Amino acid sequence: MTPGISEYLLIGAVAAIVTFAATPIVRLIATERGWVVAPNERSVHTSPIPHVGGLAMLTGFLFAFVVAWSVGAFDRIFESNSEPLGVVIAALIVFVTGFLDDVRDMAPPGKVTGVVLAGAALSWFGVTIDYFRVPFYDVIVLSNDWKPLVTVLWLLGMTQAINLIDGLDGLAAGIVAIASGSFFLYANRLNDLGLVSDRNIGPLIAIITAGMCVGFLPHNFNPARIFMGDSGAFLLGLMLAVSTSVVGGRADPNTQEFVGQTFFFFAPLVIPLLVLGVPILDTVFAVVRRASKRQALDVADKGHLHHRLMNLGHGHRRSVMILWTWTALLSAFVLYPVLTDDNPRYLPFGIGALAIVLYTVMHPSVRRRRAMEVEEALERPASEQVDPSRPERREALAADETEDRDIPVQQELPLDVDAE
Repeated sequence: MTPGISEYLLIGAVAAIVTFAATPIVRLIATERGWVVAPNERSVHTSPIPHVGGLAMLTGFLFAFVVAWSVGAFDRIFESNSEPLGVVIAALIVFVTGFLDDVRDMAPPGKVTGVVLAGAALSWFGVTIDYFRVPFYDVIVLSNDWKPLVTVLWLLGMTQAINLIDGLDGLAAGIVAIASGSFFLYANRLNDLGLVSDRNIGPLIAIITAGMCVGFLPHNFNPARIFMGDSGAFLLGLMLAVSTSVVGGRADPNTQEFVGQTFFFFAPLVIPLLVLGVPILDTVFAVVRRASKRQALDVADKGHLHHRLMNLGHGHRRSVMILWTWTALLSAFVLYPVLTDDNPRYLPFGIGALAIVLYTVMHPSVRRRRAMEVEEALERPASEQVDPSRPERREALAADETEDRDIPVQQELPLDVDAE
């Protein structure tokens, strides 16, 4: 017996309900123990807020996993399969790593070590990428020597992407909820068509991830009463890494019978990359930005996508909604050929992308912000309206200093000298 959509939705609902119910309890415990984050120069909140919401997410994940294990429809996934145990062990490792960083501020090497250990656990229990197609090249079948390395790198990328995007209330939870829900539909479709094994754990992990985020989001949306912290970000990153790797890395890349499965140059791994386009793009920009400034990759800054939206003049909630909309559009673009077995129609999605861009740059709040900046600049003296760092301004200042030095100082006449 294989699970249907109703059984999967039941497990997702369990994860959502348990996470929603556990979050207030975790918030009370965190407040009593002092597990809170104080406002700083990078934050947008003004009072201490608990930041160990990952504990509630872990509770929802474990509870939903046990329920799935007890439901007969999922017997094929759990019987004689070491992968579920590997996912649980890896989840506990990354959670403990993130939790220790939340309450004690671990050094970056310590956090990386924890994630690497979790990746090693996944590899040990067989939760790995088996093969994938490189666009315009060929199918690459990973040997046993390469599988652990690729698994660890994929996990590091996913955990870092979610950790970086977690900068505004509800942003990371909403993006992961949309992405995981979309990827569940993709994975379940491949499962129904027999393009992945019915023992594949990917669809189950994806729906549980979506449920965890849906249950946590009411407590985390602006104004947030609790943050997920590194414990939650690392846990969500692991769940995404597992679901995408065991589906995208195991779906037959040679078939050309199904348009959605071979979409984007017949590379199934490209689909999760597009679904997670917002956090991945933000991660790439962060690496390039910090490398150009010769900064360490773990140095925090305010150059992320959500910070830039707020600098444009968008409020907290509107910035989150814009990035949610981008994730939903990318997910719909990917899901269309999967669910319809037809090539995507680019015009509607292009119009949608253009609408988001115009809304982002032409919103009244953005224009009002620009008008205020122009008015403030015009009210300043003319000498201050030009940026002192610009070359023409530096040349003018240097010329003024030279003229001041060339003017001779006139000596005053003594008061007792009679005028002729």
